[in-house]
Amino acid sequence: MTDRLYADIHVLQTVPPSCVNRDDTGSPKTAVYGGVTRARVSSQAWKKAVRDMFRETLPKEDVGVRTKRIQAMVANELSGQGYLGDAGEAAKAILEKAGLASKSVDAGSAAPLFFMSPAQAKALARLVLDDRDADKKAARGALNAAPSIDIALFGRMVADDATLNIDASCQVAHAISTHRVQNEFDYFTAVDDFPSEDKTDAGAAMMGTVEYNSSTLYRYATVAVHELRVQLGDADTAANAVKAFTDAFTRSMPNGKINTFANRTPPDAVYVALRTDRPLNLVGAFELPVAAKERGTAKDQGYVSASSEALVKKANDVRKWALPPAVSYTVDGLLNGIAGVEAVETFDILLDKLGGKTAALLR
Repeated sequence: MTDRLYADIHVLQTVPPSCVNRDDTGSPKTAVYGGVTRARVSSQAWKKAVRDMFRETLPKEDVGVRTKRIQAMVANELSGQGYLGDAGEAAKAILEKAGLASKSVDAGSAAPLFFMSPAQAKALARLVLDDRDADKKAARGALNAAPSIDIALFGRMVADDATLNIDASCQVAHAISTHRVQNEFDYFTAVDDFPSEDKTDAGAAMMGTVEYNSSTLYRYATVAVHELRVQLGDADTAANAVKAFTDAFTRSMPNGKINTFANRTPPDAVYVALRTDRPLNLVGAFELPVAAKERGTAKDQGYVSASSEALVKKANDVRKWALPPAVSYTVDGLLNGIAGVEAVETFDILLDKLGGKTAALLR
């Protein structure tokens, strides 16, 4: 078993005109990097997209719930397990005994969000059913044990009691464009489908603008697999979690303005490396923004080819500063030039190989 194991996931993905992640003014988020403005999608937006995809791809019991209504979660478990008393009051009492203040337990606008797994809600309910005088240590243990995959990956922070915190085993970078961007505006109008007979209301019944941009994004995330193994209990479970996260992170898409732009594009390239030294973000490949590249003799230009060439160069250059990966994979295509990488035919094959090798390195 290796002492340290990190799964680094690098994705190049082109999105068409879209507003994937907007700020408080409705504008697509941006960042200045390398002295120029880039398109940006926040790490929080992509984590939410990953968790949404988990609900489609993982069993319900493996996905946590982030909610203000944790009292109701435990109360529902109590009722489902045959509790005959006031389930709501019993749930509140056991949660407070675990270390949560009343404002964290009661549902309402002032209550903070709390991340709880189905197994934790069941364990708290079982304490109430099995031992009406369960002590604080037992209640806190139930609330900390058996985190779901997403809680183990993204962590949990509790302001009331730091002993209920769960450290995240995953880090997700803000996605940025590999090149300079400039936001644009879509002016739109709508007409009334049932106008007056005298046509006095002819013309636009509504008008407005939507801000958008388009870009080739570099996306990066890393998982401390050795920490994930501790949280989830065994090598195979941790390996399956890495596989599930790699799948969801690579294929998911935040849903900002998705009905307006339908920007459901697949990745252009993916590179996954299992490292035994340290995680490596390769965003430095794009500190100098890439220029649109001519393809052959055609005058049409694009960023994907230039971005992939920059990423290949950076992945090879970092060997001057860090150990080579224990193993790395890419889907056959743009990133085959990375030294030592194994190019496979499909992403599903990549996931299977990644899961198997991760489990082997953890044992």
